[in-house]
Amino acid sequence: MKLVFERSLPGFVNNYLQDCTIPADFSSVRAQKPSLPEVPESELARHYTTLASQTRGVNGGFYPLGSCTMKYNPAAHEAYAALPGFNVHPLAPPDAVQGCMAVLWDTQRALCEICGMDEFALQPAAGAHGEYAGLLLIRAFHRANGDTVRRNILIPDSAHGTNPASAAMAGFHVVNVPSTSEGLVDLDALRSLANEETAGLMLTNPNTVGLFDRNIEEITRIIHDVGGLCYYDGANLNAVMGIARPGDMGFDVVHVNLHKTFSTPHGGGGPGSGPVGCKAFLRRFLPAGHIIKQSDGSYISETPESSIGRIKLFYGNFLVIVRALAYILTLGSDGLKQASEIAVLNANYLLSKISDLYDVPYPGHCMHEFVISLDRFNKSHNVRALDIAKALIDCGIHPPTMYFPLIVQEALMFEPTETETLATLDEAAEALRSLYRMILEMPEHLQNAPHNTAISRPDETLAARKPHLTFQ
Repeated sequence: MKLVFERSLPGFVNNYLQDCTIPADFSSVRAQKPSLPEVPESELARHYTTLASQTRGVNGGFYPLGSCTMKYNPAAHEAYAALPGFNVHPLAPPDAVQGCMAVLWDTQRALCEICGMDEFALQPAAGAHGEYAGLLLIRAFHRANGDTVRRNILIPDSAHGTNPASAAMAGFHVVNVPSTSEGLVDLDALRSLANEETAGLMLTNPNTVGLFDRNIEEITRIIHDVGGLCYYDGANLNAVMGIARPGDMGFDVVHVNLHKTFSTPHGGGGPGSGPVGCKAFLRRFLPAGHIIKQSDGSYISETPESSIGRIKLFYGNFLVIVRALAYILTLGSDGLKQASEIAVLNANYLLSKISDLYDVPYPGHCMHEFVISLDRFNKSHNVRALDIAKALIDCGIHPPTMYFPLIVQEALMFEPTETETLATLDEAAEALRSLYRMILEMPEHLQNAPHNTAISRPDETLAARKPHLTFQ
């Protein structure tokens, strides 16, 4: 496929603007004319349409990206977010946008009920942003108590990669907690690591290998017994929504990903949304801009007395929140529970269709996602997880998460989500079974996949570290 610059022909200009009647300020004019492609409108439309057709998204096919919950985003929610009443200026006074503030309040209360929290703040703009905000709440709590020696955050080795980074950014020292051979938190190791320097624990349940930790109440008790707080990474909430609540498991702080669990747009750099919730004793530390409902039924935003400060302008990514509330109200409590049940069912169904061929490091029933290992085939046929992921593109399937979690060698992590049909899961299973046969018979074909894309396999390390961002 040619780049739009390569389609450029001098003289083709699409200029639909009238001549400017305002005198130009030549002090800011470029010394040289910008190097822009010159193409007719028809060629420009074809160029971007072709690019769009080569982009793999959840609307274009199966997208089993593990731990990211790439579920279908209902088109109706886009219409709700586009309603004229939601097209408001972010600096509009509260009395002029009471309807919008009611949306924020209702979302806060719904998330509190779903997660077992007492308060929620909607400002964080992404999951990792929510992690950071939650950790600031923990830091503020300990500082308010004069507890300055608590500088360690305990994090399981199966944690999301953003957890250690968020803890470090919040000024904590990261302490790694090993997993057992079953893929769960090692309780003996946790007890030995928890002490008077422990500020808290970061954990997601189910964890990144798709397992619900049956010892979760003991885990949070160990941390509380030494004076630490427990933080729940809500990235995997899609497995337990409506069934189990982090607050009931013993967690004090939680963030949720609206773009994962509550079906709002995901990927492409944003906008995301990662609201952070907490128990009542942490309310006074919440970010500025917290929505409260007054006795007369009106809504205002406030800055709590010991707030960690403003972490996002205005009210967060408002239209993303509108979409999430639409999802919650559309499904209701029974529907949210059913969504989680079907997500778990779909993951176990797909796993059952391929587990006789691929190695499953932690066998048995999974939750919403599962991990397989290609380590055996890497050693026997020189076929790695990367090769299978690339070959799935030729099957019309977006690659699953690769090489994560780090505790599994040559890992591929699949999350089917509840929005995939039985037929789609069967097709995916057959694709994986056909790739298994190819491992044994044509490994070199997999090593050079994909074969049916605009470009073949790039040097991904070089592309990440030395990208060419401008046309030469």
